[in-house]
Amino acid sequence: MTIQKDLNGSALHVALEGRLDTTTAPQLEAELKASMDGITELDLDFEKLEYLSSAGLRVLLAAQKVMNKQGKMVIRHVNETIQEVFEVTGFVDILTIE
Repeated sequence: MTIQKDLNGSALHVALEGRLDTTTAPQLEAELKASMDGITELDLDFEKLEYLSSAGLRVLLAAQKVMNKQGKMVIRHVNETIQEVFEVTGFVDILTIE
């Protein structure tokens, strides 16, 4: 998985490419933990994300919990496969997906 980060003031844009699964979830978790201090807007771009596992969902849930306290988190450009994962797991009710 490739992670591209772009920090603009207190807004962090993170674009993911590839698979967010058991192997790559710790990498994203570490990147987010290192970058979220003082962030009020977290924008995740899933345009090139092909797959999302339960390990990836756990990282997203942890990020959402942090952002609930300090700002907002939005997930953009979700494909049908990943949207279906969000719907089946009930994450559509937890996350802001555009």
